[in-house]
Amino acid sequence: MAIIIIVVAILIVFKGIVIVQQGYEYTVERLGRYIRTLRPGFHILIPFIDAIGARVNMMERVVEVPSQEVITKDNAVVKVDGVLFFQVIDAAKASYEVNALEHASINLTMTNIRTVLGSMDLDESLSKRDTINASLLHVVDAATSPWGIKVTRIEIKDISPPKDLVESMARQMKAERDKRAAILDAEGSRQSEILKAEGQKRALILEAEGEKEAAFRQAEARERLAQAEAEATRVVSEAIAAGNMQAVNYFVATKYVEALQQIGSADNQKVMFLPMEMSSLLGSIGGISELIKDTLSSDKLEKN
Repeated sequence: MAIIIIVVAILIVFKGIVIVQQGYEYTVERLGRYIRTLRPGFHILIPFIDAIGARVNMMERVVEVPSQEVITKDNAVVKVDGVLFFQVIDAAKASYEVNALEHASINLTMTNIRTVLGSMDLDESLSKRDTINASLLHVVDAATSPWGIKVTRIEIKDISPPKDLVESMARQMKAERDKRAAILDAEGSRQSEILKAEGQKRALILEAEGEKEAAFRQAEARERLAQAEAEATRVVSEAIAAGNMQAVNYFVATKYVEALQQIGSADNQKVMFLPMEMSSLLGSIGGISELIKDTLSSDKLEKN
């Protein structure tokens, strides 16, 4: 009897000892009613009065959301699947507020996927994954809060339009690319014409400036020539006024030579008659040196 009593006592003691593993929490029921939650570590219960109700995994879980067909706002049918991340933060609520926690979370997520995508066009559903994920997270997390869980992320894995719709989108994309290429080509041609016109304008400006500069220099040369002729005329006039006949001969000879030059340069002049008395012309030209000597001598006397 003593041995039996000892064995029964040992069994009763072991019945009241509970060790909770890290990452889990246990609910305790006394006579079928929840009283408290056991956290990781060593605990003692009242044998046959207290019992473990549920062993709850407190680690974050990853649950696959099955693929389903969804009709978008513009009546396009697409297949959508995803991933749900959640973590139990209240073991009692997760155990007693909902039955089949994962199944309920998955179905709630699928329902909200249909709601969110049904309010969006196909183009928006394909291009705004972040917006869809954020909307789903906000709605599902608020709905599952009474169950004692925290939804950390909801990710849409794949959105698959029908094959014919994919082909139509591909043609539309190709047409859009061709349109952009044509616009860029036209813009390039337009820019080329503008640059060409700017170059021609610049060339005309430079040509006009060159002609202006050439005209200015020609006018300056004519002015200097006129000044030289005026000075020569003044010297000859002074010499004539002084009674120097060589100056008269020089003046006459110069005009004579100029007249001969004009006659000889005429296009329709083929035959030219020269006067017989060339000696008088030579003598007139010979007076040029005498006139220059007299002019130079008078300049030296004035300087002295």
